[in-house]
Amino acid sequence: MDFETSIAELQSRLREHREVLETEEAAKTTLVLPFLRSLGFDVFNPSEVKAEFTCDVGTKKGEKVDYALCVGGEVTVLVECKPVSSELSVKHASQLFRYFAATNARFALLTNGVIFKFFTDSDKPNMMDEVPFFTFNLDDYRKSDLRNLSAFQKSEFDVERIVAQAGSLKLQSQVMAELKKEFAEPSEEFVRVIASRLHDGMLTKPVREKYQAAITQAIDGLIRQRIDERLQNAMTRNEEPEPAFEVAAADLEAVETTQVEIDGFNIIRAICSKAVAPDRIVMRDAKSYCAVLLDDNNRRTIARMHFNSQTARYLGVFTGKDEERRSVTGPVDIYQHADSLLARIAELDGVK
Repeated sequence: MDFETSIAELQSRLREHREVLETEEAAKTTLVLPFLRSLGFDVFNPSEVKAEFTCDVGTKKGEKVDYALCVGGEVTVLVECKPVSSELSVKHASQLFRYFAATNARFALLTNGVIFKFFTDSDKPNMMDEVPFFTFNLDDYRKSDLRNLSAFQKSEFDVERIVAQAGSLKLQSQVMAELKKEFAEPSEEFVRVIASRLHDGMLTKPVREKYQAAITQAIDGLIRQRIDERLQNAMTRNEEPEPAFEVAAADLEAVETTQVEIDGFNIIRAICSKAVAPDRIVMRDAKSYCAVLLDDNNRRTIARMHFNSQTARYLGVFTGKDEERRSVTGPVDIYQHADSLLARIAELDGVK
């Protein structure tokens, strides 16, 4: 089985069994160990994958990290696991911080079996960074994420090359995260910067909202234009080889709106038409979900349909900025959540 296929099968396993993966041990055996095996590590060979790796650190004796991965006979990656339901943060990585400084490991991996956060010492030598330089989401990844992850395959592992690029990658990832926020929902500060260059007069709330919508649409247009240019270039000349480790500056895969998403949108619109005019309810598809918006405004999300998987589908309903994912088998199940959708319409339509 090739690398991409093994990761895809692991994703299917996650989506099928997520609700019963409650403990750290379940995450390890069902997701983490198969993930390491997909990277080419022999999980049954203790010279490659050392379970319950022990290292005395200062006055702390006998502390253990879940796994240590060895490349060329040297401990290279320290792995700390948490339950699938855990939100990963720096506070969960205290042992990794201590062990990183006490071993020759150049990388640390913090994971709950769904999210895999890779750290190194790009800020200070021998001190693990507080911010990961690469994060892989097993439940929602792009082809560029797979290319980045492939750098950690045992057969491809080049410590110096990954370390050399990690600092730049981390900074670019942080900048990209902020840009993605602005692209999806332009902040008031960003809207003011653009509007002040184009509008004479007071930037009243209606004016800001008009520019906010225009900015979102313009960004979408620029991204589509860039995709078209890349596709055209690919057809007229040979592309340069993809870098071994890269930032996914944009998802260059075309977004395909499926019939099941169209059916779901029509049901949501039918439900919400009891409270607002149907033409105010708009669908906007993305790579990982299909959003239903009020007034075609990203800040006024009614619901999200997470229907891309054939094995696990979810309807995202909102209260304020919080999304709650509810399991559905198909579009018809959306009718069971009509009260939540109408409550969201009341919430959004009451905010002017």
